[in-house]
Amino acid sequence: MTERGYGFGTLPVFLAGISTILGAIMFLRFGYAVAHTGLLGIIGIILLGHLVTIPTALALAEIATNRKVEGGGEFFIISRSFGSTIGGVIGICLYLSQAISVAFYMIAFAEAFTWLEPLLADQFGIGFDPRFISIPALIMLLVLVILRGADLGVKVLYVVAATLLGSLIMFFLGSPLEGFDPGSVSLTDQVDQPDPFIVVFAIVFPAFTGMTAGVGLSGDLRNPRKSLPRGTLWATIVGMVVYMAIVFKLHISASPDAMAEDQLVMAQIAVWGPAILIGLCCATLSSAIGSVLVAPRTLQALGADNTLPGKRGNKWVSHGVGAANDPRHATIITGILALIIVIVGNVDLVATLISMFFMVTYGSLCAISFLEHFAARPSYRPSFRSRWYISLLGAIMCFLLMFQISFAFAVLAILVLVALYQGLRIAKGREGDLASLFHNAITQATRYMQIRLQQRRADQPTEEWRPSVIMVNDRTFDRRSPLTMLRWLCHRYGFGTYVHFIKGMLTETTFAESNAVRSRLLELARKQHSTVYMDTVVSPSMTSALAQTLQVPGVSGMSNNSILFEFAQRDSLDVVESVVDQCLFAAGTD
Repeated sequence: MTERGYGFGTLPVFLAGISTILGAIMFLRFGYAVAHTGLLGIIGIILLGHLVTIPTALALAEIATNRKVEGGGEFFIISRSFGSTIGGVIGICLYLSQAISVAFYMIAFAEAFTWLEPLLADQFGIGFDPRFISIPALIMLLVLVILRGADLGVKVLYVVAATLLGSLIMFFLGSPLEGFDPGSVSLTDQVDQPDPFIVVFAIVFPAFTGMTAGVGLSGDLRNPRKSLPRGTLWATIVGMVVYMAIVFKLHISASPDAMAEDQLVMAQIAVWGPAILIGLCCATLSSAIGSVLVAPRTLQALGADNTLPGKRGNKWVSHGVGAANDPRHATIITGILALIIVIVGNVDLVATLISMFFMVTYGSLCAISFLEHFAARPSYRPSFRSRWYISLLGAIMCFLLMFQISFAFAVLAILVLVALYQGLRIAKGREGDLASLFHNAITQATRYMQIRLQQRRADQPTEEWRPSVIMVNDRTFDRRSPLTMLRWLCHRYGFGTYVHFIKGMLTETTFAESNAVRSRLLELARKQHSTVYMDTVVSPSMTSALAQTLQVPGVSGMSNNSILFEFAQRDSLDVVESVVDQCLFAAGTD
């Protein structure tokens, strides 16, 4: 055991991802999906789903190689990019999706034992309830993880992955169902009165979401910057290839009606049917193990960041056991939540809920990557780089698909996000959140537009005139009317720059004074709701101050074409003469 938890390498990240990807949906719902959408339809669903997951995997790999990723995986990345308040909101949604996934996989695990239904009815006269299987299995899994920690979970992943591979080989070696002619179906054949495409997509989409399961092991990796991107990307790519092969095999092995009627049709096709049931058990268990390892670590990180209500609650949740800091308390909470959902939930409803929470998380990761590209922060230097348009595509697809899957659930998810944000903001106080990221993005956008405007003016020297007024004044806090006049002149149609003059040489003292005055100017502008750009200048004389400021472009990027001077009726003749001299000086620079 190392200072970084268990010191895992890339393989556990890949196995956690691929074992979660090749899970319950693949065995239980892919036949249904092919039956209701046809081969072309399910291929479209796979490609559409990967328009979300591939950009997310690339964004995750990029962000993970830019900074040291600590415990909490995706939550750590999101919270350190979006700030603790917004990051906390998304982190809670991420945790809920992971915790609900545990319940989802255990519900699906029980589906592998439906063959017991006629046996129980004939021999004992009792009906089969999947909860007879899912509840004890969930409790046993939680006890093992609590007692043995992540080390046991990763060891089990090796066995599960090997068994899963064997069951898929048995499936691909199988023959078409008796009486079925593969040449009799077209690429678009489907059942009568099929479910809408988007409904099928919502049910199948969780099958694509497991690629980030290994990210939650970030605190236990020897080299997260290397292992996270490699393991995540390989899991995504391999999963997509396997899915394409499975749906093609289903298409040439069974009719749409047969696939729609039997959710375990893969067992009928396989060369040895029980291999699929064993594979389903292993797939659901491996996915549940992956989720039950990751979800408590996300909750532990939420507690460590004081995101949850109450100091004692955060301390209790973030408590770890042993040298690897296993989140025993967070595992207990996750187990209770999963147990409640197992008792009351069903596969399709839970799948839709998971889709919503994952869409929020994945959309956030893609948005972070896009904003980082656009902001071009000097500190953002990942060793692996995606493309900004890929990240933007992923973010847009996530939020569009949320509303396509279920408008009501999407609105509910947004309302929950807003409520969580307001609650955290009240509890934690106003924080910077996205300020740094958006500040850099706006800076880059301004820089680009200024350069384009300058080039355009060079190509088209004659353009419509608009005021760009500058004023240099040393009586800012004695007379407010000059600033008000400048604000009026530049309202809406023009640009104004107000410079407070500080007489003297630029020294440490005058520089500090300049910063203090600038702060007062900005506060004054806020009170007046002014759109005038405020600044200061330190110079030996008013004439030299004018010489400096008149050579600097205005806030719009265009040269200042007007200058405003001020004097009061009570001023002496010397002051008026000084203003006249300044006017003559400024006129000479035109």
